[in-house]
Amino acid sequence: MKSIKISFILNIIIFLLVTIGSIFMFAGIKFMPTGSLLEASKITMFKYYTVDSNILVGVVSYILAVCEVLYMKKKIKKIPEAVYILKLIGVSAITLTFLTTAIFLVPQYGLYDMYNNSNLLFHLIIPVLVVISYVFYEKHDNKYSYAIYGIMPMFLYSIYYSSMICVNINEGGLTPKYDFYGFLRGNINNISIAVPIIFLIAYLISIVLIILNKKMSK
Repeated sequence: MKSIKISFILNIIIFLLVTIGSIFMFAGIKFMPTGSLLEASKITMFKYYTVDSNILVGVVSYILAVCEVLYMKKKIKKIPEAVYILKLIGVSAITLTFLTTAIFLVPQYGLYDMYNNSNLLFHLIIPVLVVISYVFYEKHDNKYSYAIYGIMPMFLYSIYYSSMICVNINEGGLTPKYDFYGFLRGNINNISIAVPIIFLIAYLISIVLIILNKKMSK
């Protein structure tokens, strides 16, 4: 029961931070000096996987928190496994965001630009809290077969990202305006390399998270 209580607190904090970060970015509110490169406001903010993965994990964390309250109040006998699968999908997506930022984007743009304003929450604080919550406190009958679900967010996003580039290929589709993460490096053929690699990374992230969750659950 102690683990569920801590998980509940963390999930509520995650939900609140995602809400605050999303509102700030949507409204263009900045609490640090301007400097972020991968930042947008209003509806255009949803073009970023960072924003989408954070909102996904925020919604899932809220759903799990509600289920945890119902369980602690004995309104339900157990938290549905489907909710934990949703959390795995969310934590896999946001871990991919965290690693992509730290390994791929920071070397290109620098620490300050990647961890500025709402991106400080989206790229660092929220991902760390989500991983801690999932690995250490969300004990359930986790299965390795669930790892395939971790690819789903990136699969859906890759359809949008690739389509946007291909549709605008003759109008600067390979420039930062459309290939804003710079995955293709100005070469459309790199889609056939970048997409499978990202899928593999997303799958491996899910496997590692499941392993850590199982280990900590013991």
